[in-house]
Amino acid sequence: MKLRKKSGAIWLLAVLLFCSAAFWGFSRDERNFEISKNLNIYYTLFRELNLFYVDEIDPGDLVKKSMDAMLTTLDPYTTYISEAEIEDFKLMTTGEYAGIGSLISKHKDEVIIAEPYEGFPAFKAGLKAGDVLLEINGISVLKKTTDDVSSLLKGQPNVPLTIKIKRPGTDKTMEKKLVRENIQLKAVPYYGMVSDSIGYILLNQFTDKAAGEIKVALKDLKEQNAKSIVLDLRSNPGGLLDQAIEIVNLFVEKGEAIVNTKGKVSQWDKSYKATKTPFDAQIPIAVLVNRGSASASEIVSGAIQDLDRGVVIGQRTFGKGLVQTTRNLTYNAKLKVTTAKYYIPSGRCIQALDYSNRNEDGSVGKIADSLITEFHTKNGRSVFDGGGVLPDLKIESERYSSLTINLIRNFMVFDYATLYANTNDNISGSKEFKISDQEFDKFTKFIKEQKFKYESESTEILDALKKAAKEEKYFDISEDEFEALALKLTPDLDRDLTRFKDEISDLLAHEIIKRYYYQKGGIEYSLQEDPTLLKAIEVLENKTEYLGILDGSIGLHALNK
Repeated sequence: MKLRKKSGAIWLLAVLLFCSAAFWGFSRDERNFEISKNLNIYYTLFRELNLFYVDEIDPGDLVKKSMDAMLTTLDPYTTYISEAEIEDFKLMTTGEYAGIGSLISKHKDEVIIAEPYEGFPAFKAGLKAGDVLLEINGISVLKKTTDDVSSLLKGQPNVPLTIKIKRPGTDKTMEKKLVRENIQLKAVPYYGMVSDSIGYILLNQFTDKAAGEIKVALKDLKEQNAKSIVLDLRSNPGGLLDQAIEIVNLFVEKGEAIVNTKGKVSQWDKSYKATKTPFDAQIPIAVLVNRGSASASEIVSGAIQDLDRGVVIGQRTFGKGLVQTTRNLTYNAKLKVTTAKYYIPSGRCIQALDYSNRNEDGSVGKIADSLITEFHTKNGRSVFDGGGVLPDLKIESERYSSLTINLIRNFMVFDYATLYANTNDNISGSKEFKISDQEFDKFTKFIKEQKFKYESESTEILDALKKAAKEEKYFDISEDEFEALALKLTPDLDRDLTRFKDEISDLLAHEIIKRYYYQKGGIEYSLQEDPTLLKAIEVLENKTEYLGILDGSIGLHALNK
């Protein structure tokens, strides 16, 4: 038997015996008895499996999988973090890691540079989006996973790397030399003026520097004559609770209640209030949210709404009202465990899914409508629990055609932008660049040369309906209608390229702009005709409408229910 297997089994035995001994001290408690009994059963099962299973097994891998499977029965946020995953966990909480400063992605069988970050080693070495990674310090990365490649690119700072790449559109391979650096990803990747008097701040994540970066942006925008602020939390998955509290505190008076947490253990029952003098407690605010706004994003947007401190605009948020705490385990591992639910100032919890009461098939249902409760904001407006933050002003989310989605999934837009950037030295500014009719024709030719094909969900549903009609013997009397509908719904590349030209051109322009002006340029381009942002600007420029929403005299929120 391999040494690592013996040590893995011994480690598990030691842990289980310790747990067993601890729990046997409470033998009168039936709950503790059940825990102790089942830990012993687990150990004996594992021992027999390790001794007698026909093939060699990896004890560490089996234990990890068993722990992961156990935790999935609770909620998706209670997770085991092994020592090997600590760096990824650190990146989520601090935005900091040591590497080359680039996103990588799997493209067919190759790992490519998806986006280099401006100012970091990959950018300084001349790596471009679309570059195919061949070798890292002499180690071939062909057919490796993105995790494998990431582990080679990340590591100790100040270590030199030689990266061999293949650049699409050329027959050459190139070697790029660079040095790993400490990379600090910004929580606020962009801020700027979106009108003469309105400042805009995009917050991507709630890392430990988020509130500080927001404050710096606010100071700069006010110096540029910002009289109102748009805070964009769309697709922000959340992060650190304390940063959400600090960000709300920038806009509300000291002593104002922001969020409460309540858990099974009384130590998690806490009330969080604004403890500092605000940066500006009067400046009008519009908070942008969507389905991807979760957790800390919902604390900020929900508190701003409940305190009638600003207008929330967009789509209903995700609905994550659960608080996680990180607990240290042995061997440098950690457990991220849900310890409480959070309640925003009106008293509502916005958790959407009820993980404590699963359906018979194990699925999780939403909070029943009968259990949804009405609460009230500081000014008496009606708000509701049980499913995210409902915005004061709803803006329908943009939906792309099946063709557009498939062009993105199949890297057609990405690959064309790569070839464009490798054959054009420069373009006009990020706010001026557009896809001309001639360029769209070139893109059309490109995707046809790639033999691009796509399916639509509509035809799949139609096929299923056709099958059901045949089984129920209704098809014969409706065959003509099925054929007519199939003719309309079956993908037709030339027809659909013409029909969805505008949205495809928009995405293509965005991808090309990022090759020249990087993340900042891509954001500036996308904000120009952003319907949610445009609505926020309209509301902030109309003081009567803004105040009417907050005092309830304009009953838009009730209409959104």
